[in-house]
Amino acid sequence: MDKMTNNKILLVEDDMNFGDVLKSYLEMYDYDVTLATDGEMGLEKFNQDTFDLCIFDVMMPKKDGFTLGKEIREKNTDVPIIFLTAKTLKEDILEGFKVGADDYITKPFNSEELLYRVQAILKRSGKGGNPEEDIKEFLIGKYHFNYPLRILSFKGDDGVEKDKLSPKEAHLLRLFCLYKNDVLPRSIALTQIWGEDNYFTARSMDVFVTKLRKYISKDNHLEIVNIHGNGFRLIDRTNGDVD
Repeated sequence: MDKMTNNKILLVEDDMNFGDVLKSYLEMYDYDVTLATDGEMGLEKFNQDTFDLCIFDVMMPKKDGFTLGKEIREKNTDVPIIFLTAKTLKEDILEGFKVGADDYITKPFNSEELLYRVQAILKRSGKGGNPEEDIKEFLIGKYHFNYPLRILSFKGDDGVEKDKLSPKEAHLLRLFCLYKNDVLPRSIALTQIWGEDNYFTARSMDVFVTKLRKYISKDNHLEIVNIHGNGFRLIDRTNGDVD
């Protein structure tokens, strides 16, 4: 995945090991991350700088994440806030949104899912986003894919054959094109297309992957492979430089 811009993130997490890992992961994608280990320190850091996004653990000493979120919302109504919590109770989730959360992620979670959510929120707020998000047409092997029209065209010896994809098929193929020759994490596809990552949406995605395999089967240089425990990979061997 391509790296992002240097958006500034305030991460408040009392588990220092987890906080350090998450900070390092986000910094891999060129985010400028400030880490605080309790709510009071988090508020202090927020008052000392300007941030594009906040990520708060809910259960913290001195000041819990919800209280921190309320106090920050009194000072700034625009900065996006993501809450992290091990709780899955509906009441807790609703409390987070009442505080003014832009998203709410329950632990344990896939770090790539968090990355996608961060990207999506920053893009909505006009402070981030991947330039690749603006690409509308793609070339893969002997295929041309027009995403807005959802048309997949194959140029063969007998002329051009066209398939009209369903909205979900087109959305999924677009993600494969953006991640071509790299692993498309299952969690990112499920969260972006189906809205959630669970057993049923995962089975639905498997069905759509099977459909896409049939669409691209006319070119033996193309293959969608399953990366066990992670996701899928659209391999394009047209240039002969892919393992």
